Amino acid sequence: MANFTIADIKTLREQLGTGMVDTKKALEEADGDLEKAVEILRLKGAKGNAKRADRSTSEGLVAAVRQGDAVTIIELNTETDFVAKNERFGALADKVLAATATAGADSVEAALAADADGTPVAQIISDEAAIIGEKVELRRVRTLTGDNFEIYLHKTSKDLPPQIGVVVAYTGDDAETARSIAQHISFANPSYLSRDDVPEADVEKEREIVTEISRNEGKPEAALPKIVEGRVGAFFKQVALLDQDYAKDNKLSVAKVAADAGITITDFARFKVGA
Repeated sequence: MANFTIADIKTLREQLGTGMVDTKKALEEADGDLEKAVEILRLKGAKGNAKRADRSTSEGLVAAVRQGDAVTIIELNTETDFVAKNERFGALADKVLAATATAGADSVEAALAADADGTPVAQIISDEAAIIGEKVELRRVRTLTGDNFEIYLHKTSKDLPPQIGVVVAYTGDDAETARSIAQHISFANPSYLSRDDVPEADVEKEREIVTEISRNEGKPEAALPKIVEGRVGAFFKQVALLDQDYAKDNKLSVAKVAADAGITITDFARFKVGA
């Protein structure tokens, strides 16, 4: 009879986030030795990493940290919410984030190559994935620089880690308004800071689409330029943060709210798990 208890299985599962069957088998093979069982699960998981390469990673978390005049935000993904809310996965995210921020990485490639206590981040993720038994993927990374920052992490479920993360870089002293704008970003999901940042090709494509729509609606040809520009303006309100109607008062634009507060938004990032 194997020298372990149900409590040992529970402890190991909570520590590693592994499945019931695999955990029990590892303990049986290790004759109840928890450290040996961990090693068995790790070796087994390493062999399974390649098999998991094509699996979907739609769960996970978003995390951010400030170091000096920069903030780094990451999205770390896994397969199930069971693993996403596991303490071991959270600890992995902390380690990846710290190494990424220290390296000042602004891309996934740079982050994966970053050093974490002598080991590349890519290897740390691979080793942990082997133990956890699921595919783990560093999906997105951004490092923003600036004078002041507001970090807003939002939980879509109380049982899960943050699923939406926003970083706002700004100048000025009104942190409360900056945080409110960060909350607006989490809800409104702009793609660009200002209309000047929207690629001209995207604007022209939108102009072509709304021109065709307006003609199909039978709008007078003479009125088309004004109608089209109005609809292009609506497009900017969808994709450009400063043009958007402020979530807390849709009579004001985000640009107006920031100006009234004496702050200037210089950059932002928004990550949502799986989006």
